[in-house]
Amino acid sequence: MIVLDDLTLAHERHPAVHHLSGRFEDGSLTAIVGPNGAGKSTLLRALAGAHRPSGGSLDLGGLGPRDIAYLPQQAALDRSFPISVIDTVEMGDVGRSGLFAALSGAARRRAREALAAVGLEGFDDRPVGTLSAGQFQRVLFARMLVQDARLILLDEPFTAVDQRTTADLLEVVRRWHDEARTVVAVLHDFEQVRARFPTVLYLAREVVGWGPAEAVLTPANQLRARAMAEGWDPEAEACSRGAA
Repeated sequence: MIVLDDLTLAHERHPAVHHLSGRFEDGSLTAIVGPNGAGKSTLLRALAGAHRPSGGSLDLGGLGPRDIAYLPQQAALDRSFPISVIDTVEMGDVGRSGLFAALSGAARRRAREALAAVGLEGFDDRPVGTLSAGQFQRVLFARMLVQDARLILLDEPFTAVDQRTTADLLEVVRRWHDEARTVVAVLHDFEQVRARFPTVLYLAREVVGWGPAEAVLTPANQLRARAMAEGWDPEAEACSRGAA
């Protein structure tokens, strides 16, 4: 399991996430929800190893970089680089084959199988820059299928994609959950969360609620999260609560 103990995350000493304690069980499927600026993406980056804690601890339970697949928001990805769909998907095999190793025929087969699994069979040679937002998100999910990670981190994976693509990619998420992989996704659609994600972490820089979706996604917690977000001072120094 992944254990967070009094975890605090900051940007240049300004608070992003404060005193977060809890755990993501092995094989769990968790949605992180909360207001804009609640620290959701920062927490996901910390789980991916891309943001160092400024207080407390984060224990990944022995997971290394090759065990973690992280998909940032689409806005953080550059599609202008001239690369084909199949080459993009094959990049998921780097953790298995090494950065400079020649990819095998088996790697190409895995990439094509992953493309078929996300509904993009026959798209191998298309430049990624010619794809729609939904098609490109399918490519990124295919790359994660090839990566075969134990921990999967998704930051707003269904934003700006069509309903059919969202439904198809939610099926990929269900497949990962059925395979007992640990999946953590930042999401905004509460109805989608209620229907598909059994566990919810409601975050407003501090924990509003963490547990079964029906117990966390309550009107009372929504009001509490809104009040916490509106009362937050973005210029405040990092909290010293609990310091010696």
